[in-house]
Amino acid sequence: MWEAIRNSFKIPELRSRIIFTFLMLAVFRFGVYIPVPGISLSSWANFFNGVSAGAGGGFFTLLNAFAGGALSNMSIFAMSVTPYINASIILQLLMAVVPSLKELAKEGEQGRQKIEKYTRELTLLLAAVEALALTIVVVMPHATPGLNKVAFIILSSVSLMAGSMFLQWIGEMITDKGIGNGISIIIFAGVVATYPFYLGQMIISNLSVTSWALFFLIFVVTIFGLIYIMQGERRINVQYAKKVVGRKMYGGQSSYIPMKVNQGGVLPIIFAVAILMIPSMIAQFTHNYTLQSIFGFNSVFYIVIYALLVFFFTYFYSAITFDVHDVSDNIKEYGGFIPGIRPGVSTEQYLAKVLSRITFLGALALVVIALLPNLSAAIVGSNSGQIVGGVGMMIAVGVALDVVQQMEAHLIMRHYEGFIKRGKLKGRI
Repeated sequence: MWEAIRNSFKIPELRSRIIFTFLMLAVFRFGVYIPVPGISLSSWANFFNGVSAGAGGGFFTLLNAFAGGALSNMSIFAMSVTPYINASIILQLLMAVVPSLKELAKEGEQGRQKIEKYTRELTLLLAAVEALALTIVVVMPHATPGLNKVAFIILSSVSLMAGSMFLQWIGEMITDKGIGNGISIIIFAGVVATYPFYLGQMIISNLSVTSWALFFLIFVVTIFGLIYIMQGERRINVQYAKKVVGRKMYGGQSSYIPMKVNQGGVLPIIFAVAILMIPSMIAQFTHNYTLQSIFGFNSVFYIVIYALLVFFFTYFYSAITFDVHDVSDNIKEYGGFIPGIRPGVSTEQYLAKVLSRITFLGALALVVIALLPNLSAAIVGSNSGQIVGGVGMMIAVGVALDVVQQMEAHLIMRHYEGFIKRGKLKGRI
C-alpha cells in the first residue's frame, strides 16, 4: 500500500489533484472557525453544550458532525452542505414520480447538466429558507447584547447562506479538479474532524480496559462490515442472442446486471433521522419532558421506531433506484434474456423477487449499523460512542472507498500497481 501511495505522487495529474483536494479542505477547516457576525460566542457555547445533552442532542450532534464542528462554533459554515443534500434528495424523489424529470435523467450529459442546474437553484432556495429559520428560531437569542435584531437576522442569514453555497462551490471544484466526489469529501472531512474530540472525551472518562477492547472490536468489525455491505452485489447473468446485420454478426456475448445489497446507501438512515429529529426538536424547545423521555436517544420507543423507519426506507429507496420494469424492458429490447427465464413479465417478476431478497439483507444490515451508536454509547457511557456506526461512519467508509478506487484507476491506467488487487473489494452475495 505504501508503494502505491508513493506512486500516486509520481503521476503529475494525480499529484496535482490530491494537493488541490487538500488545499480546498484546508479552506473548509479554516472557515469552521469564522463565527457568524454579531454572535455572542460565550452565550452560544453555553446553549450548545446544554442542548446537546438533551433530547434534541441527537439533532445538534448530527448536524455538528456533518459540519465538522462548525455548528458548535456557530461558524459561517454551520449549515455545511445540508441544503445541497436536501435538494439532491428532493430531486431524486421527484425523478421517480415526475415523468419529465425521469426522461431528462436519461438524456446523457445534457440532461445531467440540466439536473445539476435545478439542484443548484433548489439548493439556493433551501439555503435561504434554512438560514433564516435557523437564525430566527435558534441563533437570535444569542446575539451580542445591544445589536439591532433586524440587522443581526440579515447578517446571520446571509452569512450562513453564503457559507453553504461557498461549500457547494468548493465541492464542485474538488469534483472537477480534485479526487473523489467533492460534496462527499467535505462531509467526510467534517465527520472525521469530530473523531479526535470524541476520543478525547473517552480518554477523560477513564474507561476500563474491557470497555476499550469491546469498543475497538465493534469499531473494527463495523468498518469491515460496511465495506462488505457497500461493495456486495448479486450479479444476474444475461445472455444476448446472436443476430446477423448485413455481413456482420452482433451479440452472442454474456453479461450481468449488478444488484447491490445496499441500493440506498446512507439515505435510508438520513431519512429516518430527519423524521425523528422533528419530535426531538419540538420536545427540546417546548421543554416537554415527557416527549423528551419518549424520544430520547436511548429510549426503547426511539430505537424501535428508528429501526422500523430505516427498514422501510431501505425498501422504498431500492424500489426507486432499481426499476425492475425498465431493466426488464431494456434486456428484451436489446435481445437479451436471463438463462432459464422468459423475457418480459417473467424476467420482471424474477428481478423483483431477487431484489426483494437482497434488499431484506441490506435492510437488516442498515438497521444494525444505524443502532450501533446506541450500543457503543452505552459501552462508553457518553455520546462519544456515536462515532461507531450510524450516518457518520457510513459516509466516512463510503467516501474512503470511492477515493481509493479513483486513485487506483489512475495508477492502473499508467501501469502502476494499485492499492489492492483487482476484485478484492467486490463482495458477492
